[in-house]
Amino acid sequence: MATDDDLAAEWEAMGDDEEEDVGAARVLNQDEIDSLLGFDETTSGESDTSGIHAIVNSALVSYERLPMLEVVFDRLVRMMSTSLRNFTSDNVEVSLDNITSIRFGDYLNSIPLPAMLSVFKAEEWDNYGLLVVDSALIYSIVDVLLGGRRGTAAMRIEGRPYTTIERNLVERMVNVVLSDLSAAFDPLSPVTFRFDRLETNPRFATIARPANAAVLARLRIDMEDRGGRLELMLPYATLEPVRELLLQMFMGEKFGRDSIWETHLANELWNTDVELDAVLDEVVMPLNDVLNLKPGSRILLNAMPNSTIDMRCGNVSLFNGKMGRKGGNIAVRISHRLRKM
Repeated sequence: MATDDDLAAEWEAMGDDEEEDVGAARVLNQDEIDSLLGFDETTSGESDTSGIHAIVNSALVSYERLPMLEVVFDRLVRMMSTSLRNFTSDNVEVSLDNITSIRFGDYLNSIPLPAMLSVFKAEEWDNYGLLVVDSALIYSIVDVLLGGRRGTAAMRIEGRPYTTIERNLVERMVNVVLSDLSAAFDPLSPVTFRFDRLETNPRFATIARPANAAVLARLRIDMEDRGGRLELMLPYATLEPVRELLLQMFMGEKFGRDSIWETHLANELWNTDVELDAVLDEVVMPLNDVLNLKPGSRILLNAMPNSTIDMRCGNVSLFNGKMGRKGGNIAVRISHRLRKM
């Protein structure tokens, strides 16, 4: 058997090995720590983050998917292609880049300026949405509507406010888009999107709390050698009245509803036997008196031969009536219905 000295020597040798392993561990420098946490200065100008910072952000903006909303936006793209061709008398192609979920505050901070922010209201849902037109599309629409020649890029003068003519022309285009958006939602739920105001400062276009979730659809509008981007943002609070409809996988989904079985079940329920109790009278007694009841004890009721009888199913009163006799049986004639069937 090993002595205490042998065990102590073996334990000391194991401790020395662990110290050597710890000493061999690699120590991270500050740049590697920043890269791991997602705060690398070399990538600060890019929109994509990495590391733990990206994991936290992705968890905060993870919201449920709305399949029917993709169908609505696909219908919107087809309608806008036709309506904008009629509006501009030019060859217009509309495409849907992506549909994402984003926090409202993050989106306002990411809007490239200059731009026009159109605030619109969903009348039936009693809430607001945002339609952002970038500067490239603004100048392209103005150039097309005012007779600019094809093959020449729209002239952009940065650093100046938009003129009244430019704002009016963009407002006309926004009304066309909102009309198509209303028509796209019609098969799902009738709604009217009404233009409210036009802003150039994102701070004045706040329609939700910065931390609130929103759905962002990015559209690309091309008119041969001209065009730009159109971004449609709908907060989840705005879509809440039709959330159940947007969760469907396809139009008219009933989640396995069987109308034949429902009809059969309803017919069988009408033939179900239900027990009715005719209550002559009730007496409230202390628990002590109830426990002292013995064979031969009497309970006095206030019911008279012409008193009203309460007809109950379980604890639910259904009818009132009068006590009588029919043939050799005791009967109750119903005088009032207390509950609608």
